[in-house]
Amino acid sequence: MENFFIYICIILVASILQTSTGFGFSIMATPFLLLLFKPSEAIQINIILSLIISLALIMKVKKSIDTYLLKKLILGSIMGLPLGGLIYLTVDIKTFKLLISIILLLLTLMLIFNVRFKSTTDRDYIVGGISGVLTISIGMPGPPLLIYFAGTNTGKEKTRATTLAFFLFIYLISLLSQLFLTGTDMLVWRSSLYAIPAVFIGLILGQILFKYLNQQVFKIFTYILLGGTGIYLLIDSILSL
Repeated sequence: MENFFIYICIILVASILQTSTGFGFSIMATPFLLLLFKPSEAIQINIILSLIISLALIMKVKKSIDTYLLKKLILGSIMGLPLGGLIYLTVDIKTFKLLISIILLLLTLMLIFNVRFKSTTDRDYIVGGISGVLTISIGMPGPPLLIYFAGTNTGKEKTRATTLAFFLFIYLISLLSQLFLTGTDMLVWRSSLYAIPAVFIGLILGQILFKYLNQQVFKIFTYILLGGTGIYLLIDSILSL
């Protein structure tokens, strides 16, 4: 019962972040779900619930989607999926998490010190590819997009809308790929079903929060999410070695 309460709290907070920022669910949920479930179960639960959130919100944000950028991100992610599947099947997840944590912390410091870069077609494809790799391997496509949008100083409406639209595609493809590669079990679907009420409560609260997030506060949220995730993954990886 205690674990169930913790699980619901994780999903509620992650849903609020996802709705208000467009990218918070996997960054918040995945590291903590790994404390309660096996890696494959945590990743699949994260993907299923993220799909539900994206489906629920997509019609509300569709006017702010950058469709040209979205197409490039999707094409890039398709190229990244095979590598992500290989990592999911063969690479030691602890070592991979350690590498990701170091990269996240370095990039967070770059953003805090106001390192900026321009959006280019090649970079759009690369970011999509990295997101594809991370989605199928650890269920966490958000950090590359988050860093890219923050580094190019993209507005919060465009960031949220384009990210949600991208997630709708990449999570669906990743879930189908994982089901094909390793299958699933009833615990994943039962746990996802139990979490749906918390997800929809989070959707409502997140929509309210989004109205009060100005661009500066949005950036602070970005730094906290990236830095917090990086620190958590680093500590967890070191303790697991």
